[in-house]
Amino acid sequence: MTRLILVSAGLTAVLFTSQTQGIPRAGFAAREATPLPCDAASFAPFLPPEAAIENVVSVPDGGSYGEGVTINDAYPWIPTGLPALCAVTVRVTTSPSSVFRFGLFLPSAEQWKERFLAVGNGGFAGGINWVDMAPGPHFGMASVSTDTGHNSTVGDTSWAFDNPERQADWGWRAMHGTVTLGKALTEAYYSRAICFSYYRGCSTGGRQGLREIMHSPASFDGVVVGAPAWWTTRIHNFITRTGMLNLPASSSSYISPTLFPLIASHVLSQCDALDGVSDDIISSPSLCTPDLTPLLCPAIPTTACLTASQITTAAAIYAPYTPSTDPSTFYYPGFLPSSEVGWSTLLGGPSDPSPLGTAYQRGFLLSDPSWPWQDYNDTLVPLADAADPGAANAANVSALAEYAARGGKLLLYHGLADAVVPPGGSELLRARVVDEAFGGDAEAVAEWFAMLMVPGMEHCRGCAEGTAAPWNMGGATQAAAMGVGEWSVPGYRDAEHDVLLAMVEWVEAGRKVEGVVATAWKERWNASSGVARQRVVCAWPREASWDGVGREEEPGSWGCV
Repeated sequence: MTRLILVSAGLTAVLFTSQTQGIPRAGFAAREATPLPCDAASFAPFLPPEAAIENVVSVPDGGSYGEGVTINDAYPWIPTGLPALCAVTVRVTTSPSSVFRFGLFLPSAEQWKERFLAVGNGGFAGGINWVDMAPGPHFGMASVSTDTGHNSTVGDTSWAFDNPERQADWGWRAMHGTVTLGKALTEAYYSRAICFSYYRGCSTGGRQGLREIMHSPASFDGVVVGAPAWWTTRIHNFITRTGMLNLPASSSSYISPTLFPLIASHVLSQCDALDGVSDDIISSPSLCTPDLTPLLCPAIPTTACLTASQITTAAAIYAPYTPSTDPSTFYYPGFLPSSEVGWSTLLGGPSDPSPLGTAYQRGFLLSDPSWPWQDYNDTLVPLADAADPGAANAANVSALAEYAARGGKLLLYHGLADAVVPPGGSELLRARVVDEAFGGDAEAVAEWFAMLMVPGMEHCRGCAEGTAAPWNMGGATQAAAMGVGEWSVPGYRDAEHDVLLAMVEWVEAGRKVEGVVATAWKERWNASSGVARQRVVCAWPREASWDGVGREEEPGSWGCV
């Protein structure tokens, strides 16, 4: 692949070629060149006709930058303690009815290590994810994020009604355009070529990264995705259908969210020790088949029991989604034991399923804002598969063979207690990569694709209150969860504990990711409370095993088997 980099300020244009590893080997000779001034005039010559500069700000060392809630509904948090950088906002018109914006953080020339990082979004959220961009400059990376073509919260798709152009921006086009133009502006600013390109995102952000390398395998050298909602046409229909399992609230089968902790505690008592350690963490949920019959109510129900119809509802939540007319047909995996505390996200009701599902049917699939969720039926799944609104699906796994052939690396992590995107979806993705892209050669896939299944971790970050399941490993959104000034795992900013740095080591030094140490604190979101546990999370199919001697809270007491 060749790219033409046009350089102003009297420098000549340089043509450089990416080699088979996807890493540029020959670039600007003037590596010591002074970067362009941090102002709009510096960037304007490098923009195509459809793009324009919105804002350029020079941020001092220790400063902060973001847009706040008045401009950015989804990502109002403003990162603090930034290194000195140039913050750029660009507006790109993609059609007469669609526009996307993106933000770019450019660290000082002294700090930039010829690395580029793109970060993802969440749900249907529209907004530049400044807070997830913030770690990039700390790691010597220019970092970029797109608003995906709109400004909205996670569950709002009103912007998508009858607008396939905006749907395409969300589905893939805004990310691809942001990566392409973001790289060009980065190289123009420094008058130097990018040597290594990375991606990090979770949930929808995980899908975005996978979708980009399926579309353009040369976009990144290393991709870190968490809990990817990669099968768009299935996951959002699954969410609506799952919410309906626990509705209406007036039915005898409805499980009140107040009972979810009761179910969680009972399942924990049955399944905790299956991995050989009783530690309030279900580390092997696939070995657990919950039996809720001991919770069956007596003749007179109490607040600490389940009726027979409620037990049936719970069993349906664990079960895979199959159409009622053909139970042999698989649509999507169900939730695993250990997810119960998080069921309130999709099953809490009490009147409607989660907008993460219904907003897809209304805004994308049917373009009908008044569509009643009660009309949902299994025929919407094949309808969505055929239409794939916005071309959002990241299901073309065969395309990953080219990404791997270029030397690209993929690290996927997923919390086993996730109650939004079932972890079985990630296992399914990897299995399809092995079968469809590599002819069943799992060992070949393991050379470039590492999958970390994290016991006790919920969706993208965090763990259930009181479990202290190690979860923080530098994944997307995890630093920000600990505070807007954080940019890695507090106290453990290294490749052993941070998945992004582990990916850098894999790409740049050839050290394959075999596992990463995850951390939990005594107070979930407060690093100053002290470390509660650390534990290695092993690359699948290996799992962490306690040595039976050391303290189970210490990572050195665990190995991968």
